[in-house]
Amino acid sequence: MIEIKNLTKSYDKKCILKNINLKINDNEQISIIGKSGCGKSTLLKKLFPDWKYVSLEDLDFRQIATNDPRYFLSLYPEKTIFDEVQRVPDLFSYIQSHIDELDKTEIYILSGSQNFLLMNSISQSLAGRCAILNLSTFSISELKNASLLKENIDECLWTGFYPRIYNQNPSPHDFYRSYIKTYIERDVRELKNISDLSVFYKFICLCAGRTGQILNTTELANETGISVLTVKSWLSILETSGIIFLLKPYYKNFGKRLIKSPKLYFFDSGLVCSLLGMENFQQIQTHYLRGGIFENMIISNYIKECFFKGKNPNAYFWRDSNGLEIDLLIEEFNTIKLFEIKSSSTINEKFFNSLNKISDLFKISKQNINVLYSGEQTFPATPTHGGYISWKDW
Repeated sequence: MIEIKNLTKSYDKKCILKNINLKINDNEQISIIGKSGCGKSTLLKKLFPDWKYVSLEDLDFRQIATNDPRYFLSLYPEKTIFDEVQRVPDLFSYIQSHIDELDKTEIYILSGSQNFLLMNSISQSLAGRCAILNLSTFSISELKNASLLKENIDECLWTGFYPRIYNQNPSPHDFYRSYIKTYIERDVRELKNISDLSVFYKFICLCAGRTGQILNTTELANETGISVLTVKSWLSILETSGIIFLLKPYYKNFGKRLIKSPKLYFFDSGLVCSLLGMENFQQIQTHYLRGGIFENMIISNYIKECFFKGKNPNAYFWRDSNGLEIDLLIEEFNTIKLFEIKSSSTINEKFFNSLNKISDLFKISKQNINVLYSGEQTFPATPTHGGYISWKDW
């Protein structure tokens, strides 16, 4: 058994890991999944400095693993990190057989950046044998604790949350252009046989323009010039590779005349800004989607925080046929919490109009309703009035 307690790591005199706890039982296999560039390899090397590290992105290692997988595994019988393991899909079956044959304690850690291929391989070969840890990009609290959080909300939205931006300090504009190019030309080409990648690029840009909106696959199909079936297939690619997520509507106990299509969000606001053609953070200040991008950051941050804690994010939105809407509804331990998300930096009692109506209608305590806004101060909710939460405290 391996157990890590309260691990703290610093980089360039700045804390990047704080109070990390991890327990790995005997004969347990762990898979770290997450989008490319979110810090999986760096995290594993920091957590397990004495373990062997093998990246199957390296062509030499990949050829050995592909041509003679049994020999390859004999070179690394235990305490080995296999990174980019999805590059050799057949290896999973041999890992399964190798584990089944062993009588001694042995641990592999599997990591990969293409969630679609990796999860497919795990589900086929290592179902029930492999614990899955989902790693995402930085959260607001992580950057805040490391004194890396941008003070200006527009600069924060435009910069995004990819670790490399804060580690190597590239221009966010240059970083995201390169990231998109690599993702489309390498990863998408391997995931799906798409003949015209320029059409896929147009599709992902159109998705960015619908951040925070109800998903309409027919509209997307018409504007992209593809079928609805293809739209659903491409959305699945974006979702399983950690680029987007779909926020489902909540309709339990809240009546029947409700919107039941999901909302579309991206995991990173900086990627959205890049796909929308923004070259600097000043351009976001007057952009028509500023509110949607801010909402995107708030909701994706909650999803990431759940991933970090190993929890399923019970997050939804709520909207009825009359247009009454709640941006974020969180259900935890039979308690419902309601959040209105506003990109304004000034508090306003009008922000509580929908929250108060819904909370009164369905008997939700005022202490469980809050406005998330781009201001600096947080005012906690009371039994008689909802609260204001600053984005920096989210």
